Amino acid sequence: MKLNFTKWQGCGNDFVLIDCLEEPMECDYASLGKELCDRHYGIGADGILVVEPSEVADFRMRIINADGSEAEMCGNGIRCFARYLYDYQRTDKTDFTIETGAGILVPSLKVEDGKVTGVRVDMGEPVLSGDDIPVKGFGTNKVINETLTVKGQDYKMTCVSMGNPHCVIFVEDAECFPIEELGSFFEHHEGFPRKTNTEFVTVRDRSHMRMRVWERGAAVTLACGTGSCATLVAGVLTGRTDRVAEIELDGGRLFVEWAENNHVFMTGPAELVFAGSLEV
Repeated sequence: MKLNFTKWQGCGNDFVLIDCLEEPMECDYASLGKELCDRHYGIGADGILVVEPSEVADFRMRIINADGSEAEMCGNGIRCFARYLYDYQRTDKTDFTIETGAGILVPSLKVEDGKVTGVRVDMGEPVLSGDDIPVKGFGTNKVINETLTVKGQDYKMTCVSMGNPHCVIFVEDAECFPIEELGSFFEHHEGFPRKTNTEFVTVRDRSHMRMRVWERGAAVTLACGTGSCATLVAGVLTGRTDRVAEIELDGGRLFVEWAENNHVFMTGPAELVFAGSLEV
């Protein structure tokens, strides 16, 4: 079967996008995700984005991680997804709705002289109840500055769901934290029934943070949009930051606001890398 695709990146978080609006693709997405995302034998990516019709929104987005698992939501991915729809004439709207595993989200494209220069997404309201994130042992209480023991070391975690689970750890120096060695132990910790994404964050000042991320199902990535949103929420909940901040990632910068209506807004880039086709 010939597969047409485009490859996109948002702050270095990269995706293979497959358009199934007109013709569904009958395949095992888990196996396809592993095959296409392999950086040696495939196209190479952190995940796959699948464009599908929706009965409740303008479009539906599915996200397949590099390990074949399916994610509820991806912040950098939804910006790339939105720009694809506009650039490839799937819509002429600059504001539209996308059905995700985390609910219906609304991207807004900034367009200058017919070219998309940035994407702002209403990421919805953060989920703070331990049971709903989920994190074991907290019931409906918030999980703020709670102790998490990993490999014999105690860390203070603040947990947030942005449609997918996040564990935010504030550290003295995110650059030097051994994320490659320890990230998997956070992801698979028994306290997280559906595993977790983990952000390791240093606060520069009340409106700037440095964040590195271990993503559930993808390991270390250059950026995480939902993780950036969770990081800002955690910064506010722990009194470290204001409600608007710039998040510095390995692959670029995102701007996040936790607005007074309790919605989190994320703004950042989305760029086409290349387009192609292959036999699968």
